[in-house]
Amino acid sequence: MNALQVLWRRQVIKYLRSRSRIIGSLGQPLLFLLVFGLGFGKIFEAAGQGSYIKLLAPGIMIMSVVFTAIFTGIEIIWDRQFGFLKETLVAPVSRFSIMFGKTLGGATVSVIQGVIVFIITLLVGFHPIWAGVVPAIIGLFIIGALFSAFGIALASKLKDMQSFPIVMNFVVMPLFFLSGSLFPLNTAPTVLKILTEINPLTYGVDLIRGLLGGVYQFSLGLDSIVLLVATALVILWGAYSFKKIEA
Repeated sequence: MNALQVLWRRQVIKYLRSRSRIIGSLGQPLLFLLVFGLGFGKIFEAAGQGSYIKLLAPGIMIMSVVFTAIFTGIEIIWDRQFGFLKETLVAPVSRFSIMFGKTLGGATVSVIQGVIVFIITLLVGFHPIWAGVVPAIIGLFIIGALFSAFGIALASKLKDMQSFPIVMNFVVMPLFFLSGSLFPLNTAPTVLKILTEINPLTYGVDLIRGLLGGVYQFSLGLDSIVLLVATALVILWGAYSFKKIEA
């Protein structure tokens, strides 16, 4: 078994063994589904916009994937503080393999979390296009890889665990709220619409929403290209940052 597989398995096994982490990670998505879904659902329908759950559910799934994936970075800081990172870095494998293994592990964990949230959305009335479920899971995996690599890149620059959540919230929260996850882009003000269109996560949201709901703000091709290019660039950035890391 090579280093990439070992690191991938370590990420997944740690996640599956931590029931508190699995359950705790569902708190925020459940809160958003209940508060926004029930609170704004009737208003959204009264305004002639259709089902709000249909719009909201893919966004909440992506929120779960993004925030689970980004915390891959905290594990880098944790491993550095407890000496495991030093042992990993002196192993006879490339740092890219180490970083990529962690990225794939973080993406896999985030997809598992996203699928759990998907099941919950079915219970609150979301009716997806079932033919799009498997492609949507692949899309969630790519989004998970994007933000796992982003978390690793951030963690490579930081040395204390307390600063990571602060930086993460400063960067990731605006990306999420400006992705159209909670509101339709066609009714957004011009300035807000411009900000969402330069946000790569917007295209991930549109991709999953289109695959599961059949309605795209952009197109399947554009969403896929932007998401793949953004993921490739962030993985390269993460690999470069991890290459410079000091245990």
